[in-house]
Amino acid sequence: MGARIAAFACGVIILYSGWLAPEVVFFVAIMTLISLSAVAGFRRPWLTALLAGLVLASGASALRLKQALPTELEGQPVQVSGYLCDVPAPGAFASVRFSLCVTGWQLGPAMADTASASGMPRRIRLSWYGDDNTLAVPSPLTATVVLKRPHGAVNPGGFRYETWLFRKGYRATGTVRELSPAPAAECGLLCRYHQSRQRTVRAIELRLEGMNRGELALSLMLGYRGGLEQKHWEVLNATGTIHLVAISGLHLGMVAVTAGFMMRQCLLLPRFRRWPPLRQKQLVFMVVMVVSLIYALLAGFTVPTRRALIMVAAMSWMLLTARTFSPWQGLLIAAGLVLLLDPFSPLDQGFWLSFGAVAVLVWLFSRRIAAVHPVAALLLAQGAVFAGLWPVLALLGQPASLAGLPANLFAIPWLSLVVMPLLMAGALLLFLPGSEVLVGPVLDVSLAGLWQPLVWLAELSWPELTVAFPVILGCSLILLLILWFPDQRFRYTAVAVMAVALLVGAGRLSEPANVWREEPELWFWDVGQGLAVTLAHQGDVLVYDTGPESPSGFSAVSSVLLPSHQAVGIHRVDYLIVSHGDRDHAGGLSAFLEAYAPRRLMTGERQRLLALVPDLQGRVLEDCQSGQSFQVGEVRVELWQSSRTEADGNDRSCVISLGYGDTEVLLPGDISRTVEREWLADNPGPADRFRVVLAPHHGSKTSSDSRWVSALAPDLTVFTAGYRHRYGHPHPDVVARYRTAGSGLLNTAVSGAIRLRLEERGAQVTLWRDQVPYWFRPAEPVVDNE
Repeated sequence: MGARIAAFACGVIILYSGWLAPEVVFFVAIMTLISLSAVAGFRRPWLTALLAGLVLASGASALRLKQALPTELEGQPVQVSGYLCDVPAPGAFASVRFSLCVTGWQLGPAMADTASASGMPRRIRLSWYGDDNTLAVPSPLTATVVLKRPHGAVNPGGFRYETWLFRKGYRATGTVRELSPAPAAECGLLCRYHQSRQRTVRAIELRLEGMNRGELALSLMLGYRGGLEQKHWEVLNATGTIHLVAISGLHLGMVAVTAGFMMRQCLLLPRFRRWPPLRQKQLVFMVVMVVSLIYALLAGFTVPTRRALIMVAAMSWMLLTARTFSPWQGLLIAAGLVLLLDPFSPLDQGFWLSFGAVAVLVWLFSRRIAAVHPVAALLLAQGAVFAGLWPVLALLGQPASLAGLPANLFAIPWLSLVVMPLLMAGALLLFLPGSEVLVGPVLDVSLAGLWQPLVWLAELSWPELTVAFPVILGCSLILLLILWFPDQRFRYTAVAVMAVALLVGAGRLSEPANVWREEPELWFWDVGQGLAVTLAHQGDVLVYDTGPESPSGFSAVSSVLLPSHQAVGIHRVDYLIVSHGDRDHAGGLSAFLEAYAPRRLMTGERQRLLALVPDLQGRVLEDCQSGQSFQVGEVRVELWQSSRTEADGNDRSCVISLGYGDTEVLLPGDISRTVEREWLADNPGPADRFRVVLAPHHGSKTSSDSRWVSALAPDLTVFTAGYRHRYGHPHPDVVARYRTAGSGLLNTAVSGAIRLRLEERGAQVTLWRDQVPYWFRPAEPVVDNE
């Protein structure tokens, strides 16, 4: 049976390599199954199971992809009706975020045929802005909304928002224009469940209002993380403890163990002692499952909660039946059930981390005969999980911080033995009037004991283990063998081998070398409405602008530049040029300087940058000076700035041109038409070059006038803009000018990150949306963005 479950799991997982359309996979798998069933005497159950996994995953994906918002409806006000399918939470810019399970679309006659032909989304993610928004969103409701298809930044590294949306089933996102309750609408079982959970969360939130750490209590008690702020996520990220606030195996396992223990004590009563042992076990199993299910429902029945519930059910069933299952069989059964009930699980990082952690623990303890002291067992478990998940984290594109080891060594026992029992008891007591006076302070003390040490650990400087994956894999295996094999001589030898491997693999730990590039590479990163460009040649790197940063906590430096540089082999930056001081060009500057410490820092607006980062961490800030030049590898870099002293922020942009053979790239920042004419007068230049131009000011109508476009006659024009952003960049007139001039047009909003490999005359173009799996939207041509 184990081989069939493993084959089925492989069939589901293979689909998410992502390079074949699910419709094609579904058709091929079905036809192969039919053909094999027609073959007399066919005896390959593992192959049948593999194909069954492919059929399940590809069929589910194809159905989800068919729920598509028609392009014609993007940006148009439409009316929808439905019910909340999560608890509303505070969002960026004083908004309220919530998910809507759609029960009806009110479309005009002109759009009805288009909508019915494509299949409309059944689940959408909405943001409600304005002074009249409230967390008490009515359900069911009707609303006027403005929607767009699922869209997120696509870069070599960083968070993939489109994957998250696809995995959660959101087939459109948008904003609310008007909203009103619909009390007469039908509210089925799911609607009533979400209504009840929303009332429960709000009632307990009100009771915990006076607590210092009420937002942590709510997240740990009910899985509601809407109250957590950016400072909380920074601490959890730095210490590798985000899993603590996602209701998963740790929380549900604690509930199941507590329920089982309490029921066992009840069975000691005289009434139950005469029951047969099997009947007693069945009663314990039923109670454990009912209590676990109730808690999972209260916690929102999220993906990690469902996965944990399935694992609890599988392990409890093994204990009930008292069969001689090996732990590996139990793990396989749980994995098979998770994938059967949720074939999108492989897109969830938690799937790999949770099953990886359990697999490591099974491997470590299943062959140990002698009893292990609880403290030693805890140390062994945390060390093994850290070592075993290190390569998994590397494959998922996440660094393994050393802070995670002591943080989890402390946090998991404290959470399990102190916080969770108090939270469960407190949740029951809070329904009694006046109980919050006692419950709140007790929970505050227990949560302070959990949170404050995590804050201290996060504030310490911890190195990130950024070495090559083969070294990570080798060190992980050595660490696991050290923990598993008790011979001291072997352990000393293994530690010495691992230390040598780390030193050799990491090279200069303080300043790892950049990947050597024979040809210059120019990256236009997909940072939304903003600009960030990286030039790399040989071992040298120049960065032009650091992208946007918003009060909501988003920073292109931490979300895009750092992970994408890591993914393409850039570990050191030699030159940073910040065109001017606007936040969509100079966001996250402190984080960038801390991460890279470039040798030279230049800008067109010294005073504004000093206002953003007053001390610039002790670095010399150079003014952009016309005529200044230097080399990045073999690429010539020339600087220019307007001489007009009255120029405003945009027109103070530091304009740079990159020259490589007969190829020229112009990066003009946000200059306006007036400064464009000044640049043309100062830089006549030869006309017979292959020219790439970054459209000034993201394609705004205040830039790229006809003289600029005709004089440059670019072979390729790049726009960096946000998808369907309120500014409407690039402007239709600007797009038309470049198109009339015969230029090829690219836009990061619809192409993702753009990589240009510069040649002596020309450039090889790679659009990152052409490099992603099937559930992403493909790269699209540049159109008028109105």
